[in-house]
Amino acid sequence: MLLTVVADYGIGDLAFAEVRQRFAKLLPEADVAAIPVPPFDTVSAGFCVAQLAFGDGPADRVIYANVAPRQDEDEPREDNAGERLVAARLESGVLLVGVAAGASLSFLAAEGVPLHAVNVADAGSQFRSRDVFPGAVAGLVKGDDGLLGDPVTVAPVPERAVVYTDGYGNLKTSWYDAPAETGTTVRVRIGGAEVEAMVSDGVFTVPAGTVSFAPGSSGWGGRACYELFARGGNAAELFGFPDSGTPIEVIA
Repeated sequence: MLLTVVADYGIGDLAFAEVRQRFAKLLPEADVAAIPVPPFDTVSAGFCVAQLAFGDGPADRVIYANVAPRQDEDEPREDNAGERLVAARLESGVLLVGVAAGASLSFLAAEGVPLHAVNVADAGSQFRSRDVFPGAVAGLVKGDDGLLGDPVTVAPVPERAVVYTDGYGNLKTSWYDAPAETGTTVRVRIGGAEVEAMVSDGVFTVPAGTVSFAPGSSGWGGRACYELFARGGNAAELFGFPDSGTPIEVIA
Protein backbone atom coordinates (compact mmCIF):
# COMPACT_ATOMS: atom_id res chain seq x y z
CA MET A 1 0.00 0.00 0.00
CA LEU A 2 1.30 3.44 -0.94
CA LEU A 3 0.66 6.22 1.59
CA THR A 4 1.65 9.70 0.43
CA VAL A 5 1.98 12.51 2.96
CA VAL A 6 1.47 16.00 1.52
CA ALA A 7 2.56 18.55 4.10
CA ASP A 8 4.34 21.85 4.68
CA TYR A 9 6.88 20.60 7.21
CA GLY A 10 9.81 21.47 4.96
CA ILE A 11 12.18 19.40 2.82
CA GLY A 12 14.13 17.00 5.01
CA ASP A 13 12.36 18.24 8.14
CA LEU A 14 12.28 16.04 11.24
CA ALA A 15 8.48 16.22 11.17
CA PHE A 16 8.28 14.06 8.04
CA ALA A 17 10.42 11.41 9.72
CA GLU A 18 8.28 11.44 12.86
CA VAL A 19 5.04 11.10 10.90
CA ARG A 20 6.56 8.29 8.85
CA GLN A 21 7.59 6.47 12.03
CA ARG A 22 4.08 6.82 13.40
CA PHE A 23 2.60 5.26 10.28
CA ALA A 24 5.25 2.53 10.31
CA LYS A 25 3.83 1.51 13.69
CA LEU A 26 0.14 1.82 12.75
CA LEU A 27 0.36 0.60 9.14
CA PRO A 28 3.59 -1.39 8.83
CA GLU A 29 2.63 -2.58 5.35
CA ALA A 30 2.54 0.99 3.98
CA ASP A 31 5.22 2.43 1.73
CA VAL A 32 5.24 6.07 2.90
CA ALA A 33 6.25 8.87 0.52
CA ALA A 34 6.62 12.54 1.47
CA ILE A 35 5.64 15.49 -0.75
CA PRO A 36 6.56 18.94 0.65
CA VAL A 37 4.75 22.17 -0.19
CA PRO A 38 5.59 25.71 1.00
CA PRO A 39 4.54 26.75 4.52
CA PHE A 40 0.76 27.25 4.90
CA ASP A 41 0.30 26.74 1.14
CA THR A 42 -3.09 25.04 1.02
CA VAL A 43 -3.47 25.71 -2.72
CA SER A 44 -0.35 23.74 -3.64
CA ALA A 45 -1.39 21.02 -1.20
CA GLY A 46 -4.85 20.78 -2.75
CA PHE A 47 -3.40 20.60 -6.25
CA CYS A 48 -1.00 17.81 -5.24
CA VAL A 49 -3.80 15.87 -3.54
CA ALA A 50 -5.98 16.01 -6.65
CA GLN A 51 -3.17 15.18 -9.07
CA LEU A 52 -2.22 12.13 -7.02
CA ALA A 53 -5.81 11.11 -6.36
CA PHE A 54 -7.02 11.25 -9.95
CA GLY A 55 -3.78 10.04 -11.53
CA ASP A 56 -2.89 6.47 -12.36
CA GLY A 57 -1.78 4.25 -9.50
CA PRO A 58 -2.76 1.40 -7.20
CA ALA A 59 -6.38 1.42 -6.08
CA ASP A 60 -5.48 0.93 -2.43
CA ARG A 61 -3.33 4.05 -2.18
CA VAL A 62 -3.85 6.63 0.55
CA ILE A 63 -3.17 10.36 0.38
CA TYR A 64 -2.81 12.14 3.71
CA ALA A 65 -2.63 15.94 3.59
CA ASN A 66 -1.71 18.19 6.47
CA VAL A 67 -1.31 21.89 5.86
CA ALA A 68 -3.07 23.52 8.79
CA PRO A 69 -2.32 27.22 9.23
CA ARG A 70 -5.08 27.48 11.86
CA GLN A 71 -6.31 30.64 10.18
CA ASP A 72 -10.00 29.74 10.33
CA GLU A 73 -10.27 31.68 13.62
CA ASP A 74 -8.43 34.76 14.85
CA GLU A 75 -9.20 34.33 18.54
CA PRO A 76 -6.86 32.43 20.90
CA ARG A 77 -7.35 28.66 20.56
CA GLU A 78 -7.53 26.19 23.41
CA ASP A 79 -5.45 23.02 23.47
CA ASN A 80 -3.89 23.69 20.04
CA ALA A 81 -7.21 23.24 18.28
CA GLY A 82 -7.30 23.72 14.51
CA GLU A 83 -9.17 22.91 11.34
CA ARG A 84 -10.88 19.53 11.35
CA LEU A 85 -9.86 16.34 9.63
CA VAL A 86 -11.89 15.35 6.56
CA ALA A 87 -11.92 12.23 4.41
CA ALA A 88 -13.24 10.89 1.12
CA ARG A 89 -13.15 7.65 -0.82
CA LEU A 90 -13.06 7.75 -4.59
CA GLU A 91 -14.93 5.17 -6.66
CA SER A 92 -11.50 3.92 -7.70
CA GLY A 93 -10.81 2.91 -4.10
CA VAL A 94 -8.37 5.72 -3.31
CA LEU A 95 -8.65 7.04 0.26
CA LEU A 96 -8.03 10.74 0.88
CA VAL A 97 -7.65 12.19 4.36
CA GLY A 98 -6.71 15.79 5.02
CA VAL A 99 -7.18 18.86 7.14
CA ALA A 100 -9.96 21.07 5.74
CA ALA A 101 -7.92 24.26 5.59
CA GLY A 102 -8.07 26.76 2.75
CA ALA A 103 -7.94 25.01 -0.62
CA SER A 104 -6.42 21.74 0.62
CA LEU A 105 -9.48 19.75 -0.47
CA SER A 106 -11.04 22.23 -2.87
CA PHE A 107 -9.87 20.55 -6.07
CA LEU A 108 -11.56 17.33 -4.93
CA ALA A 109 -14.80 19.12 -4.09
CA ALA A 110 -14.75 20.86 -7.48
CA GLU A 111 -14.87 17.40 -9.08
CA GLY A 112 -17.91 16.44 -7.03
CA VAL A 113 -16.08 14.25 -4.51
CA PRO A 114 -18.18 14.03 -1.30
CA LEU A 115 -16.20 15.10 1.75
CA HIS A 116 -17.02 14.01 5.28
CA ALA A 117 -15.72 15.07 8.65
CA VAL A 118 -13.67 12.46 10.48
CA ASN A 119 -14.80 11.75 14.03
CA VAL A 120 -11.48 12.48 15.69
CA ALA A 121 -10.32 15.27 18.00
CA ASP A 122 -9.21 18.49 16.31
CA ALA A 123 -7.11 19.46 19.32
CA GLY A 124 -4.78 17.95 21.89
CA SER A 125 -1.38 18.54 20.31
CA GLN A 126 0.54 21.17 18.40
CA PHE A 127 1.62 18.29 16.14
CA ARG A 128 -1.78 16.74 15.42
CA SER A 129 -0.55 15.10 12.21
CA ARG A 130 1.74 12.91 14.31
CA ASP A 131 -0.09 12.55 17.60
CA VAL A 132 -3.81 12.64 16.77
CA PHE A 133 -4.67 12.06 13.13
CA PRO A 134 -2.67 8.97 12.09
CA GLY A 135 -4.79 6.68 14.26
CA ALA A 136 -7.90 7.84 12.40
CA VAL A 137 -6.16 7.38 9.04
CA ALA A 138 -5.22 3.84 10.03
CA GLY A 139 -8.79 3.14 11.11
CA LEU A 140 -10.15 4.30 7.77
CA VAL A 141 -7.57 2.22 5.91
CA LYS A 142 -8.78 -0.81 7.84
CA GLY A 143 -12.37 -0.11 6.83
CA ASP A 144 -13.80 1.67 9.87
CA ASP A 145 -16.16 3.98 8.01
CA GLY A 146 -17.93 4.62 11.31
CA LEU A 147 -15.27 7.30 11.70
CA LEU A 148 -16.94 9.30 8.93
CA GLY A 149 -19.31 12.03 10.07
CA ASP A 150 -21.25 14.90 8.56
CA PRO A 151 -20.72 16.23 5.02
CA VAL A 152 -18.29 19.12 4.77
CA THR A 153 -18.12 22.03 2.35
CA VAL A 154 -14.85 23.77 1.55
CA ALA A 155 -13.65 26.93 -0.17
CA PRO A 156 -13.69 27.05 -3.98
CA VAL A 157 -10.60 26.52 -6.12
CA PRO A 158 -8.89 29.82 -7.00
CA GLU A 159 -9.81 30.47 -10.65
CA ARG A 160 -7.21 31.28 -13.32
CA ALA A 161 -4.42 31.35 -10.78
CA VAL A 162 -1.06 29.80 -10.02
CA VAL A 163 -1.71 26.51 -8.23
CA TYR A 164 1.73 24.89 -8.01
CA THR A 165 5.38 25.59 -8.82
CA ASP A 166 7.43 22.52 -9.71
CA GLY A 167 11.15 21.98 -9.21
CA TYR A 168 11.98 23.41 -12.64
CA GLY A 169 10.14 26.66 -11.95
CA ASN A 170 7.20 25.78 -14.19
CA LEU A 171 4.00 27.46 -13.00
CA LYS A 172 1.02 25.12 -13.10
CA THR A 173 -2.27 26.99 -13.24
CA SER A 174 -6.03 26.68 -12.97
CA TRP A 175 -6.41 27.82 -16.57
CA TYR A 176 -7.87 24.93 -18.59
CA ASP A 177 -8.46 26.61 -21.97
CA ALA A 178 -6.25 28.57 -24.33
CA PRO A 179 -6.61 32.34 -23.83
CA ALA A 180 -5.90 32.96 -27.52
CA GLU A 181 -5.16 31.06 -30.73
CA THR A 182 -2.07 28.85 -30.83
CA GLY A 183 0.94 30.88 -31.92
CA THR A 184 -0.40 34.13 -30.46
CA THR A 185 1.94 36.18 -28.31
CA VAL A 186 0.26 37.53 -25.16
CA ARG A 187 1.24 39.47 -22.07
CA VAL A 188 0.85 37.52 -18.84
CA ARG A 189 0.56 39.44 -15.58
CA ILE A 190 1.02 37.74 -12.19
CA GLY A 191 1.15 40.07 -9.22
CA GLY A 192 3.46 42.93 -10.14
CA ALA A 193 5.29 41.06 -12.91
CA GLU A 194 4.36 41.05 -16.59
CA VAL A 195 6.04 38.71 -19.09
CA GLU A 196 5.52 37.99 -22.77
CA ALA A 197 4.45 34.41 -23.55
CA MET A 198 3.41 32.41 -26.58
CA VAL A 199 0.18 30.42 -26.49
CA SER A 200 1.03 26.95 -27.75
CA ASP A 201 -0.28 23.40 -27.79
CA GLY A 202 2.78 21.98 -26.03
CA VAL A 203 5.30 23.47 -23.63
CA PHE A 204 8.28 22.63 -25.86
CA THR A 205 6.71 23.84 -29.12
CA VAL A 206 8.35 27.26 -28.76
CA PRO A 207 11.91 28.40 -29.49
CA ALA A 208 14.56 28.40 -26.77
CA GLY A 209 14.35 31.52 -24.62
CA THR A 210 10.57 31.78 -25.06
CA VAL A 211 7.90 31.43 -22.37
CA SER A 212 5.05 29.18 -23.44
CA PHE A 213 1.53 29.09 -22.06
CA ALA A 214 0.33 25.62 -22.94
CA PRO A 215 -1.34 22.46 -21.66
CA GLY A 216 1.15 20.86 -19.29
CA SER A 217 1.71 17.44 -17.79
CA SER A 218 -0.85 17.83 -14.99
CA GLY A 219 -4.61 17.60 -14.98
CA TRP A 220 -7.50 15.21 -14.59
CA GLY A 221 -11.03 14.59 -15.79
CA GLY A 222 -10.00 14.85 -19.41
CA ARG A 223 -8.55 18.34 -19.20
CA ALA A 224 -5.00 19.58 -18.74
CA CYS A 225 -3.82 22.41 -16.53
CA TYR A 226 -2.18 25.15 -18.57
CA GLU A 227 1.41 25.81 -17.58
CA LEU A 228 3.80 28.73 -17.88
CA PHE A 229 7.09 27.24 -19.04
CA ALA A 230 10.28 29.15 -19.83
CA ARG A 231 12.21 27.06 -22.32
CA GLY A 232 15.82 27.19 -21.15
CA GLY A 233 14.88 29.29 -18.13
CA ASN A 234 12.77 29.49 -15.00
CA ALA A 235 9.23 30.86 -15.31
CA ALA A 236 8.78 31.25 -11.56
CA GLU A 237 11.87 33.45 -11.39
CA LEU A 238 10.69 35.58 -14.33
CA PHE A 239 7.41 36.21 -12.52
CA GLY A 240 9.02 36.95 -9.15
CA PHE A 241 8.24 33.56 -7.58
CA PRO A 242 4.48 34.10 -7.13
CA ASP A 243 2.62 32.31 -4.36
CA SER A 244 0.09 29.68 -5.26
CA GLY A 245 -3.33 31.26 -5.41
CA THR A 246 -2.03 34.41 -7.13
CA PRO A 247 -4.36 35.35 -10.04
CA ILE A 248 -3.07 35.23 -13.61
CA GLU A 249 -4.21 37.88 -16.09
CA VAL A 250 -3.64 37.27 -19.80
CA ILE A 251 -3.63 40.29 -22.08
CA ALA A 252 -4.01 39.31 -25.73
